[in-house]
Amino acid sequence: MIGIGRWGAAKAHLPSTPAPRTGGSVDALADVRADAPRVKPVRTRTGLASCLAILLTSAAVFAATPAAVAETLRWARASDATTLDPHAGNTTANHSLFHQIYEPLLTRERDGSLQPALATAWQMQADPTVWHFTIREGVRFHDGQLLSADDVVFSLERARAASSDMKSWLATVAEISKLDAHTVVVRTHRVNPILPSYLVHIHILNAAWARANHALLPQAPGQASSPFAETHENGTGPYRVVSREPDRRTVLTRFDAYWGRDRFPLGVSDIIWLPISNAATRTSALMAGEIDFLQDVPVQDVSRLEQQPDIRVTRGAENRTVFFGFNVGDKTLRRGDGLSANPLADLRVRQAFNLAIDRASIVRVVMRGMGQPTGLVVPPSVNGYSDALDLVPPPDPAVARTLLAEAGYPAGFQLVMNCPNDRYLNDEAICVAVSGMLARIGVNVTLESRPSAVHFAKVLKRETDFWLYGWSVPTLDSAYMLDALFHSSGKAYGAANLTGYADPAMDARIESLSTADLRYRNAMLHNIWTRANQELVYLPMHTQVLHYATRARFDIPIDPFDIPFIKQVPPPRVP
Repeated sequence: MIGIGRWGAAKAHLPSTPAPRTGGSVDALADVRADAPRVKPVRTRTGLASCLAILLTSAAVFAATPAAVAETLRWARASDATTLDPHAGNTTANHSLFHQIYEPLLTRERDGSLQPALATAWQMQADPTVWHFTIREGVRFHDGQLLSADDVVFSLERARAASSDMKSWLATVAEISKLDAHTVVVRTHRVNPILPSYLVHIHILNAAWARANHALLPQAPGQASSPFAETHENGTGPYRVVSREPDRRTVLTRFDAYWGRDRFPLGVSDIIWLPISNAATRTSALMAGEIDFLQDVPVQDVSRLEQQPDIRVTRGAENRTVFFGFNVGDKTLRRGDGLSANPLADLRVRQAFNLAIDRASIVRVVMRGMGQPTGLVVPPSVNGYSDALDLVPPPDPAVARTLLAEAGYPAGFQLVMNCPNDRYLNDEAICVAVSGMLARIGVNVTLESRPSAVHFAKVLKRETDFWLYGWSVPTLDSAYMLDALFHSSGKAYGAANLTGYADPAMDARIESLSTADLRYRNAMLHNIWTRANQELVYLPMHTQVLHYATRARFDIPIDPFDIPFIKQVPPPRVP
């Protein structure tokens, strides 16, 4: 099990430098990974095995039967996926559904390693800006068409289109082409030694299907028109969509022609995806046997669920930090209270906020121990994280009030805080607690709490000055966050920098990460995070601890990225 608070078990398997290729020795940037299946079918436990042994008198027969078992998993989450278009919505809930239906070229295992998916090998060429990807042969889409390099080229180009929510993942890509029917060439603007890590959520669509259904480009969810790819799919994944009712249910069934049917347990034949926003309702549904898998377990219900004999609760550290964003770039507040200047643009004010908040109390009381206070916005499992920089200041309201006075706000000021109420662990309660702590130093907060879809739309439109945010890092490398959150906004960078922060020196440091010199790169990462800590553009709060709760007969381990791969779930045990 992955350790709580620090991704201990996973971190132990990761190199101290970012992995520039797929395996083998760390001194060979152009090393090639042969296609050897790493995920072996997981045998069920004694109860089911004994039953089948009696019926079939052969354990060998049992080993070949999981994919034939008809077993439905009723899977509840706090919020629904916003779309079925894998390039239109970059959220964890979306990717949780996408990964059952679609597939990328590579996937990330729970131990942090990259594994083959639709690519069987990947290799940096002698020119370090060029990569070759070998495409798996014999893979079929859900409509029966065979996967080819053309589909990969089309999908990667679609994912980096201006309307794509995945474009920042491919910001370093200059050109994508086909070498032959099963080889794709990716050329980057600059050296990107971790390019394969940026492909783990870039899913592959069928090009002919997309063209026939006018789905050439992704469209942001919630637009006036509903594009075909938002409500339909044609992936290569282990499950295909049977029906879709947004915000109610999505029904998936096992794809019998799936290329990995002999490589993965596939113990679940059908999935019923059920978004249930109310925390108490989700817990009650599990206890009543109405659902089988509760992914977003309310922290206040963990202890009660652990006492149920027919329910299994697992926990583990998530690859995610939760933090607040500041509007530091505007001259006045976006939601102003008549102030002639933007107080958040003053570093002393941000430092006052940092000293006003008692993170340990929030984790202990509000989150009931389901987190780890942090002084960095980058998670511990990510290359570039440093214990030396992860310093959580003890709360000191007196010094905080002095800093506000020095900044010209001895009586404090008014501020609107925006918070989701269904996205992170006890997110709304966290915001309430922070509001109270800021009130002690004279900052009077008006809290606006909304469902995540509404909250993030407001954040993306830059209609807020102070907002709760959370990020995971699927690449396991800091550049993912630095490119998007700290670099000034531009064509290739700053896709999620909604703070208005712009520092040419910081931009230059971030851009210098484009090098194959990993020793220099890691030293620069430490330099950048040191500077980021000093700037306090974001206010770190904590890393999260995940809980999954299932009917006891199901075995679904914690995924550090909070994206379970249901194809890896073995057949459930017989009660």
